[in-house]
Amino acid sequence: MTHSRLHRPLGTLSDGADPVRLTPETAGWDYSGLRVLRLAPGEARVLHTGEFEMFVLPLAGSVTVEVDGLAFELAGRSSVFTRVTDFAYVPRDAALKLSTVEGIEVALPMARCARRLEPKYGPAEEVPVEVRGAGQATRQVTNFGVPGVWEHADRLSACELITPDGNWSSYPPHKHDEATECEVVNEEIYYFRIAGRDGTTPSREGFGLHRTYTSDGALDEEDVTAAVRDGDVFLVPRGYHGPCVAAPGYPMYYLNVLAGPGAHRSMAFCDDPAHGWVRGTWAGQEPDPRCPVTSHEGRVR
Repeated sequence: MTHSRLHRPLGTLSDGADPVRLTPETAGWDYSGLRVLRLAPGEARVLHTGEFEMFVLPLAGSVTVEVDGLAFELAGRSSVFTRVTDFAYVPRDAALKLSTVEGIEVALPMARCARRLEPKYGPAEEVPVEVRGAGQATRQVTNFGVPGVWEHADRLSACELITPDGNWSSYPPHKHDEATECEVVNEEIYYFRIAGRDGTTPSREGFGLHRTYTSDGALDEEDVTAAVRDGDVFLVPRGYHGPCVAAPGYPMYYLNVLAGPGAHRSMAFCDDPAHGWVRGTWAGQEPDPRCPVTSHEGRVR
């Protein structure tokens, strides 16, 4: 299958040894971006945030963050499937130094913004872990950087999801591309990690599925059902998105990054009216006992 401009497989956004460098210009929109960096043991890197605010989110390993004369020690994890991690918020117009003793893979969700806030540390033990859905639509939502939980950001919102193998998430399909009583406008990034057969180590062996489509069906290039593998990125500029399906045997993680033009941060959305009724069935079903998968203390299941 030919990849659409929305599906960016591993390698298509790489920058040297870094797996992902996605700017708003690369995406073809205005606000949301993502970088994923790899630092070798003992390496340090200085970045300039420019007009972007960022979260520093360890994916594998631990990292020291230095910015504005402050230093935060982020206790990370061996993989995104093993623990909820510490994180940090970094403002625009800052020199950010990252350093690591044992090596690090770290995500930098980012948003173009106007206000400059102070740097801030987010401890893993204060990150809410939500079990959402029921039955085969059960998933874990790690709400580290969402409105109502983390208010210290100008435009940037972000969260992590873990979907046990065989389950569906981002379901029912929903959208956030209009300013209405129901929804706000957000540009959204999905960054996928897929566990291998041990259930915790990311691997290109497995796969999952993701669907995005427009309500009017006007643009075929925005009606995409794609197999996603470890390290892939999917862009959602508009339209309904969901489900994300984890293939049997291969748990799925994704990092969601959202930002938009609204005066206030919000993740409000509208379900596809053809499928929204499914939410009403969850009250009569038990959640999948495999969720939650992780906490700040490590693996739960």
